[in-house]
Amino acid sequence: MAEAGFWDDPDAAQGVIKKLNSVRHPLTNWRKVSDALDDLEVLLELGLAEEDEATIVEVQTELDGLNRTIEQLELTTLLDGDHDSSDAYLTIHSGAGGTESQDWAEMLFRMYSRWVEERGFDADIIDLMPGDEAGIKNATILIKGENAFGYLKAEKGVHRLVRISPFDSSGRRHTSFASVDVIPQVEGDGDITIEPAELRIDTYRASGAGGQHVNKTDSAVRITHIPTGIVVQCQGERSQHSNRERAMQLLRARLLEKKLEEQEAMMEQLRGEQREIAWGSQIRSYVFCPYTMVKDHRTDYETGNVQAVMDGELDPFIEAYLRWHKQR
Repeated sequence: MAEAGFWDDPDAAQGVIKKLNSVRHPLTNWRKVSDALDDLEVLLELGLAEEDEATIVEVQTELDGLNRTIEQLELTTLLDGDHDSSDAYLTIHSGAGGTESQDWAEMLFRMYSRWVEERGFDADIIDLMPGDEAGIKNATILIKGENAFGYLKAEKGVHRLVRISPFDSSGRRHTSFASVDVIPQVEGDGDITIEPAELRIDTYRASGAGGQHVNKTDSAVRITHIPTGIVVQCQGERSQHSNRERAMQLLRARLLEKKLEEQEAMMEQLRGEQREIAWGSQIRSYVFCPYTMVKDHRTDYETGNVQAVMDGELDPFIEAYLRWHKQR
């Protein structure tokens, strides 16, 4: 960082700093825990020597808090993927079923928004398509935070909801599906080359929230990568230039994902393994009726507190997934 010319390329410099922090922060946090344990050991000895019950209780309370911190730090040791430290694009698509699945997609959108808030992360809405009557058809969010992709990759797959439909006057039970896709944000070009001639860029008027700006100018941008057929769009910013820049970032991430999936498919072919089609296999079920339960079908982790999960309490599921994935 002290070398001459380090800041000549700000994007590259920020990438180096981010990687440095991803190594530095865990070490700093472990040192803080170690120092806190040393302090508590001294405090406990003092409390025992003076038979001070209040001090002993205080030590126990502090130890409980440290234990939770250690569990979180232990979890970060499972994040050893190439892009686990990256920010993440999270995309929600409603499944077949019209209003039912679109409402379910919006419920998932709220669930992840609450999780982001609890984590202290930031979220930018890249694209959001409202449903015909209620809910959303799809949404793409850029989630910014330390190890955002490493945690959220646990959410990729099909999410199934069973409930008494609020849209059915007969009060019948319905099953709805929505898919969640998670990809890392690419730092720089990420070894991805995009030729301008390979792109078709369309502009259109934004829909959804945005006040007077919406439907006044063609600020929304849709980019099609002709060789792969990948389509990305962005309408979250007020200017066409900003939306185009955001859409290009998302396209690079999609192309990187495709490249990684092709490499993985080749490796699995060499290993003789078969991979399930994501849309055909739900990863998690959320049951509101006739009983309450959320169950992850990969790890078998489950809880009866559906409301807490819908309010963003996803860490137990994420931790179970990371441990399961590591064992595999």
